[in-house]
Amino acid sequence: MSAWLDKLSETFIESGYYKLMLEGFRNTLIITAAAVVIGVALGVVIAMIKYLGEDVPWMKPFIFLCDLYVTVIRGVPVVVLLLVFYYIIMMSADGVTVAILAFGINSGAYMAELIRSGINAVDKGQMEAGRSLGLSRIQTARRIVLPQALRYVIPAIGNEFVALLKETSVAGYVAVKDLTRAGNLVRNNTYDAVNTLLLVAIVYLTLVVILTQLLKLLERRLAHGKQ
Repeated sequence: MSAWLDKLSETFIESGYYKLMLEGFRNTLIITAAAVVIGVALGVVIAMIKYLGEDVPWMKPFIFLCDLYVTVIRGVPVVVLLLVFYYIIMMSADGVTVAILAFGINSGAYMAELIRSGINAVDKGQMEAGRSLGLSRIQTARRIVLPQALRYVIPAIGNEFVALLKETSVAGYVAVKDLTRAGNLVRNNTYDAVNTLLLVAIVYLTLVVILTQLLKLLERRLAHGKQ
Protein backbone atom coordinates (compact mmCIF):
# COMPACT_ATOMS: atom_id res chain seq x y z
CA MET A 1 0.00 0.00 0.00
CA SER A 2 2.82 2.36 0.94
CA ALA A 3 4.66 1.62 -2.30
CA TRP A 4 1.51 2.31 -4.31
CA LEU A 5 0.93 5.65 -2.58
CA ASP A 6 4.57 6.60 -3.16
CA LYS A 7 4.19 5.79 -6.87
CA LEU A 8 0.93 7.77 -7.03
CA SER A 9 2.62 10.77 -5.41
CA GLU A 10 5.58 10.49 -7.74
CA THR A 11 3.37 10.32 -10.83
CA PHE A 12 1.07 13.23 -10.06
CA ILE A 13 2.29 15.35 -7.13
CA GLU A 14 6.08 15.42 -7.26
CA SER A 15 6.12 15.73 -11.03
CA GLY A 16 3.50 18.48 -11.00
CA TYR A 17 1.34 16.60 -13.51
CA TYR A 18 -1.69 17.01 -11.26
CA LYS A 19 -1.98 20.50 -12.75
CA LEU A 20 -2.30 18.95 -16.22
CA MET A 21 -4.97 16.58 -14.94
CA LEU A 22 -6.89 19.48 -13.40
CA GLU A 23 -6.68 21.39 -16.67
CA GLY A 24 -8.03 18.37 -18.52
CA PHE A 25 -10.84 17.96 -16.00
CA ARG A 26 -11.79 21.63 -16.35
CA ASN A 27 -11.78 21.48 -20.16
CA THR A 28 -13.95 18.36 -20.13
CA LEU A 29 -16.56 20.06 -17.95
CA ILE A 30 -16.47 23.26 -20.03
CA ILE A 31 -16.89 21.40 -23.33
CA THR A 32 -19.68 19.21 -21.98
CA ALA A 33 -21.68 22.02 -20.36
CA ALA A 34 -21.37 24.40 -23.32
CA ALA A 35 -22.17 21.67 -25.84
CA VAL A 36 -25.32 20.70 -23.93
CA VAL A 37 -26.51 24.33 -23.97
CA ILE A 38 -25.93 24.55 -27.73
CA GLY A 39 -27.55 21.15 -28.26
CA VAL A 40 -30.68 22.03 -26.30
CA ALA A 41 -31.01 25.40 -28.07
CA LEU A 42 -30.68 23.79 -31.50
CA GLY A 43 -33.01 20.98 -30.50
CA VAL A 44 -35.73 23.38 -29.37
CA VAL A 45 -35.49 25.48 -32.54
CA ILE A 46 -35.57 22.48 -34.87
CA ALA A 47 -38.38 20.73 -32.99
CA MET A 48 -40.48 23.91 -32.98
CA ILE A 49 -39.92 24.49 -36.71
CA LYS A 50 -41.03 20.96 -37.51
CA TYR A 51 -44.01 21.22 -35.15
CA LEU A 52 -45.25 24.62 -36.31
CA GLY A 53 -44.50 23.99 -39.98
CA GLU A 54 -46.59 20.85 -40.39
CA ASP A 55 -49.55 22.76 -41.82
CA VAL A 56 -47.71 25.81 -43.19
CA PRO A 57 -46.64 25.40 -46.84
CA TRP A 58 -43.97 28.14 -46.84
CA MET A 59 -42.14 26.44 -43.96
CA LYS A 60 -41.66 23.17 -45.86
CA PRO A 61 -38.13 24.16 -47.06
CA PHE A 62 -37.11 24.86 -43.47
CA ILE A 63 -38.46 21.48 -42.38
CA PHE A 64 -36.47 19.86 -45.19
CA LEU A 65 -33.29 21.60 -44.01
CA CYS A 66 -33.94 20.49 -40.44
CA ASP A 67 -34.48 16.90 -41.54
CA LEU A 68 -31.30 17.07 -43.63
CA TYR A 69 -29.33 18.42 -40.67
CA VAL A 70 -30.57 15.68 -38.35
CA THR A 71 -29.92 12.95 -40.92
CA VAL A 72 -26.41 14.11 -41.78
CA ILE A 73 -25.24 14.81 -38.23
CA ARG A 74 -26.64 11.57 -36.84
CA GLY A 75 -25.09 9.65 -39.73
CA VAL A 76 -21.56 11.00 -39.28
CA PRO A 77 -19.42 9.67 -36.39
CA VAL A 78 -18.70 12.37 -33.83
CA VAL A 79 -14.93 11.90 -34.23
CA VAL A 80 -15.19 12.55 -37.99
CA LEU A 81 -17.38 15.60 -37.34
CA LEU A 82 -14.81 16.89 -34.86
CA LEU A 83 -11.99 16.47 -37.38
CA VAL A 84 -14.01 18.17 -40.14
CA PHE A 85 -14.60 21.20 -37.94
CA TYR A 86 -10.96 21.37 -36.82
CA TYR A 87 -9.20 20.82 -40.15
CA ILE A 88 -11.72 22.25 -42.64
CA ILE A 89 -14.37 24.56 -41.17
CA MET A 90 -12.61 26.25 -38.22
CA MET A 91 -8.90 25.93 -38.96
CA SER A 92 -7.97 29.12 -37.12
CA ALA A 93 -9.96 28.41 -33.93
CA ASP A 94 -8.59 26.84 -30.79
CA GLY A 95 -9.37 23.22 -30.01
CA VAL A 96 -11.74 23.88 -27.10
CA THR A 97 -13.93 26.18 -29.20
CA VAL A 98 -13.98 23.66 -32.04
CA ALA A 99 -14.88 20.85 -29.63
CA ILE A 100 -17.71 22.87 -28.06
CA LEU A 101 -19.28 23.66 -31.44
CA ALA A 102 -18.75 20.18 -32.89
CA PHE A 103 -20.18 18.38 -29.88
CA GLY A 104 -22.96 20.97 -29.56
CA ILE A 105 -24.04 20.57 -33.19
CA ASN A 106 -23.82 16.80 -32.87
CA SER A 107 -25.91 16.88 -29.70
CA GLY A 108 -28.45 19.22 -31.30
CA ALA A 109 -29.49 16.54 -33.81
CA TYR A 110 -30.31 14.11 -31.01
CA MET A 111 -31.89 16.78 -28.81
CA ALA A 112 -34.19 17.77 -31.68
CA GLU A 113 -35.63 14.28 -31.88
CA LEU A 114 -35.98 14.05 -28.10
CA ILE A 115 -37.81 17.36 -27.85
CA ARG A 116 -39.96 16.55 -30.89
CA SER A 117 -41.07 13.33 -29.21
CA GLY A 118 -41.93 15.34 -26.12
CA ILE A 119 -44.00 17.77 -28.17
CA ASN A 120 -45.85 14.87 -29.79
CA ALA A 121 -46.62 13.55 -26.31
CA VAL A 122 -48.51 16.75 -25.42
CA ASP A 123 -52.24 16.48 -25.98
CA LYS A 124 -53.31 18.02 -29.30
CA GLY A 125 -56.09 19.82 -27.49
CA GLN A 126 -53.51 22.10 -25.84
CA MET A 127 -52.94 23.92 -29.12
CA GLU A 128 -56.67 24.30 -29.69
CA ALA A 129 -57.12 25.57 -26.13
CA GLY A 130 -54.41 28.15 -26.61
CA ARG A 131 -55.87 29.33 -29.90
CA SER A 132 -59.30 29.65 -28.29
CA LEU A 133 -57.76 32.02 -25.74
CA GLY A 134 -56.60 34.31 -28.55
CA LEU A 135 -52.98 33.17 -28.71
CA SER A 136 -51.25 32.64 -32.03
CA ARG A 137 -49.78 29.24 -32.98
CA ILE A 138 -46.29 30.43 -32.09
CA GLN A 139 -47.40 31.88 -28.75
CA THR A 140 -49.32 28.72 -27.89
CA ALA A 141 -46.39 26.51 -28.83
CA ARG A 142 -43.94 28.63 -26.83
CA ARG A 143 -46.04 29.26 -23.73
CA ILE A 144 -48.15 26.10 -23.45
CA VAL A 145 -46.86 23.20 -25.57
CA LEU A 146 -43.08 23.58 -25.22
CA PRO A 147 -42.98 23.83 -21.38
CA GLN A 148 -45.03 20.63 -21.10
CA ALA A 149 -42.86 18.89 -23.70
CA LEU A 150 -39.65 19.81 -21.90
CA ARG A 151 -41.06 18.41 -18.70
CA TYR A 152 -41.57 15.08 -20.44
CA VAL A 153 -38.07 14.94 -21.93
CA ILE A 154 -35.90 16.41 -19.16
CA PRO A 155 -34.80 12.93 -18.01
CA ALA A 156 -33.87 12.04 -21.60
CA ILE A 157 -31.97 15.31 -21.95
CA GLY A 158 -30.11 14.42 -18.76
CA ASN A 159 -29.16 11.06 -20.24
CA GLU A 160 -27.86 12.85 -23.33
CA PHE A 161 -25.79 15.02 -20.98
CA VAL A 162 -24.21 11.89 -19.49
CA ALA A 163 -23.56 10.40 -22.93
CA LEU A 164 -22.03 13.67 -24.12
CA LEU A 165 -19.70 13.76 -21.12
CA LYS A 166 -18.25 10.42 -22.17
CA GLU A 167 -18.14 11.36 -25.85
CA THR A 168 -15.87 14.33 -25.10
CA SER A 169 -13.11 11.82 -24.37
CA VAL A 170 -12.28 11.95 -28.10
CA ALA A 171 -11.60 15.70 -28.03
CA GLY A 172 -7.89 14.89 -27.87
CA TYR A 173 -8.03 14.14 -31.60
CA VAL A 174 -7.95 17.91 -32.17
CA ALA A 175 -5.23 18.59 -29.58
CA VAL A 176 -7.62 19.54 -26.79
CA LYS A 177 -6.22 18.78 -23.36
CA ASP A 178 -9.34 17.12 -22.04
CA LEU A 179 -9.24 14.62 -19.20
CA THR A 180 -8.42 11.64 -21.43
CA ARG A 181 -5.66 13.41 -23.36
CA ALA A 182 -4.19 14.78 -20.14
CA GLY A 183 -4.07 11.23 -18.79
CA ASN A 184 -2.34 10.03 -21.96
CA LEU A 185 0.25 12.81 -21.73
CA VAL A 186 0.99 11.92 -18.11
CA ARG A 187 1.21 8.23 -19.02
CA ASN A 188 3.62 8.91 -21.88
CA ASN A 189 5.90 11.00 -19.71
CA THR A 190 5.86 8.95 -16.52
CA TYR A 191 5.40 5.45 -18.01
CA ASP A 192 2.84 4.86 -15.26
CA ALA A 193 -0.09 3.51 -17.26
CA VAL A 194 -1.89 1.81 -14.37
CA ASN A 195 -2.37 4.73 -12.01
CA THR A 196 -2.96 7.26 -14.78
CA LEU A 197 -5.62 5.32 -16.66
CA LEU A 198 -7.30 4.19 -13.46
CA LEU A 199 -7.51 7.78 -12.26
CA VAL A 200 -9.07 8.92 -15.56
CA ALA A 201 -11.59 6.07 -15.42
CA ILE A 202 -12.46 6.80 -11.78
CA VAL A 203 -13.01 10.51 -12.48
CA TYR A 204 -15.35 9.75 -15.41
CA LEU A 205 -17.19 7.13 -13.36
CA THR A 206 -17.58 9.55 -10.43
CA LEU A 207 -18.97 12.28 -12.69
CA VAL A 208 -21.43 9.87 -14.32
CA VAL A 209 -22.61 8.56 -10.93
CA ILE A 210 -23.12 12.11 -9.62
CA LEU A 211 -25.05 13.16 -12.73
CA THR A 212 -27.15 9.99 -12.61
CA GLN A 213 -28.10 10.62 -8.99
CA LEU A 214 -29.00 14.22 -9.79
CA LEU A 215 -31.19 13.00 -12.66
CA LYS A 216 -32.97 10.56 -10.36
CA LEU A 217 -33.59 13.37 -7.88
CA LEU A 218 -34.96 15.57 -10.68
CA GLU A 219 -37.23 12.79 -11.92
CA ARG A 220 -38.64 12.30 -8.41
CA ARG A 221 -39.31 16.03 -8.12
CA LEU A 222 -41.05 16.07 -11.50
CA ALA A 223 -43.12 13.01 -10.58
CA HIS A 224 -44.08 14.64 -7.29
CA GLY A 225 -45.07 17.83 -9.12
CA LYS A 226 -47.49 15.90 -11.35
CA GLN A 227 -49.43 14.58 -8.36
